[in-house]
Amino acid sequence: MFEFEKINIRGVNVANVTMDEAVEIAKSFINNQENKAHAIYTPNAEIVQACIDDKKKNKTGELFEIINSADIIIPDGAGVVLASKILKSPLKQKVGGYDLVRNNIIPYLDETGGTLFLLGSKEENVEKAANILNEEYKNLKIFYHHGWFDLFGTKNPEENIKVIEKINECTPDVIVVCLGALGLKQEKWIFENKNKLNTKLMLGVGGTIDIIAGVKKYAPKIFIKLRLEWFYYLINHPTRIGRMMKLPKFVFGTMFAKKAKKKKRGL
Repeated sequence: MFEFEKINIRGVNVANVTMDEAVEIAKSFINNQENKAHAIYTPNAEIVQACIDDKKKNKTGELFEIINSADIIIPDGAGVVLASKILKSPLKQKVGGYDLVRNNIIPYLDETGGTLFLLGSKEENVEKAANILNEEYKNLKIFYHHGWFDLFGTKNPEENIKVIEKINECTPDVIVVCLGALGLKQEKWIFENKNKLNTKLMLGVGGTIDIIAGVKKYAPKIFIKLRLEWFYYLINHPTRIGRMMKLPKFVFGTMFAKKAKKKKRGL
């Protein structure tokens, strides 16, 4: 199994890996003969800040526990990489969850004749994403289900049970879980159902299904290079301004946390 360094970014144990290394780790999970489902989470600054806010509010650290339960946490966001530099423990690079899935894992599954399950988004969007991938990849077996069901069985437990049964009937090598970043729904769902699923690898990757379907656009390379992908998404989705405010809160909070740590050490 591929070994990697973990860097604590405000309570989240982020893997210090390159994209190539993350791909090799994902492949090792897919090819592992253990009867175990592995999980990859891709938190950005917004998600890490949600964990911080939740711990302050509820005093439990439940979201930290959920995030840190992943087999590997990759830094999907310029804010997380920036925080690592502020904390003097720089990560090698940003490793985008969409890029990991779309440009690396899916082609690998096609090469090996693997099976992919898409879980999330609206019914028409996930169906469109599956059709697009079916056109592009001839050896890849694809199954899917929308994300509009009772995820945690609060109103209708049977819905989640049926989704799990459907997934297990397909025996997918990889499950791409896109249930939204708000409230860490996709991470919570993976955390609660991981041991019930017959799969090798599960990835919580936000809007990946919608981007594959063409419903949402992925930030152009120039914005990613300049670490301004958040600005691109804000321009295209102005209603996200409230969520985007967590980014400066996260950065300034990291700077304050660094100063507090130095003061505690007497530096």
